[in-house]
Amino acid sequence: MVEPVALESDEERSLLARPNCGDGSWRLNFDGVQLCREQKEKKLPRGLHDCLGVLGPEDNVADYYQQQVEMLEGFNEMDALAERGFIPGMSKEEQEKLAKSETFAIRISNVANMALFAAKVYASVQSGSLAIIASTLDSLLDLLSGFILWFTAFSMQTPNPYQYPIGKKRMQPLGILVFASVMATLGLQIILESMRTLFSDHEFDLTMKQEQWLVGIMLSVTLVKFLLVLYCRSFTNEIVKAYAQDHFFDVITNIIGLIAALLAKYIDDWMDPVGAIVLALYTIRTWSLTVLENVNSLVGRSAAPEYLQKLTYLCWNHHKAVRHIDTVRAYTFGSHYFVEVDIVLPAGMPLQEAHDIGESLQEKLELLPEIERAFVHLDYEYTHKPEHAQAN
Repeated sequence: MVEPVALESDEERSLLARPNCGDGSWRLNFDGVQLCREQKEKKLPRGLHDCLGVLGPEDNVADYYQQQVEMLEGFNEMDALAERGFIPGMSKEEQEKLAKSETFAIRISNVANMALFAAKVYASVQSGSLAIIASTLDSLLDLLSGFILWFTAFSMQTPNPYQYPIGKKRMQPLGILVFASVMATLGLQIILESMRTLFSDHEFDLTMKQEQWLVGIMLSVTLVKFLLVLYCRSFTNEIVKAYAQDHFFDVITNIIGLIAALLAKYIDDWMDPVGAIVLALYTIRTWSLTVLENVNSLVGRSAAPEYLQKLTYLCWNHHKAVRHIDTVRAYTFGSHYFVEVDIVLPAGMPLQEAHDIGESLQEKLELLPEIERAFVHLDYEYTHKPEHAQAN
């Protein structure tokens, strides 16, 4: 026979009697430490040491205050989510207008990538320059990566709860990994061909007409890419900003490829394969960093401490009956996070009320755009061993 659990104190009895009291004195509150606008907007000037990757004392101070500003802004977001049930932002009409602008930026970037890639293929055939071919390979990377992002996004938008019960969020990093492996192989092939050309008696030469076509095409492509950089950088969307970064890298690779080809004609033949090797190494390095980033998203890497701090703040301010927070975990699942939260409620709380508190916290966590799914575990004490101890 199961005996009823006695309430621990008068405080627990009051919690059961009033599930969510209007008195907010139990909440964590940072209103008294809000920074003024001057502190939020002030940025110390960067010197030469910052360009070299070395932080000076004033940079450490600036970074510290920037972290505090971001922490308080994150807490304010969590407070708005707790009070209103959503994170305040733009109106629906403004969001739709911005989404259309972002979609247009992505589409015009893809169309430009296709047209400019065709032009660079023609320049590569006409010139035979290995440096131009390596630059064309980098444009092929941008074109195919855009296709992979589109295909994986389309796949993720067509869920199948029977075959894929937890969704397809890992499609995108998996596709990028496969694509990066193919591109790394092509980059190595260009390096090998450049090395063979470098140690042979290959003579690089361009006719006046070929040189005019080469310079005209490469300068036109570079100009268009630079204009796309300026346009895409005006957006805050991460995907559009990634396109802006790709366009900027294209500007660099186009200039290096053109300079290497011209130097090979007017100074020495070896400069063309050397330029190709530099561009191929740059491409391999760029996609190696992308591979590492996507591997972390597949293996379930923990979220940053600052993000866990925000989640902990949200969980504590969720309900007055939360006595302790045992565990807060957030780890990558594709491009989003899975979140596990263990909260401690009074031992004598009725199951229905405890369930409602846990479910509402789960729904609140899943309102955050970075979270794919949240799991809330309810407990009555926190002295036990961690859950899933064997896996840890």
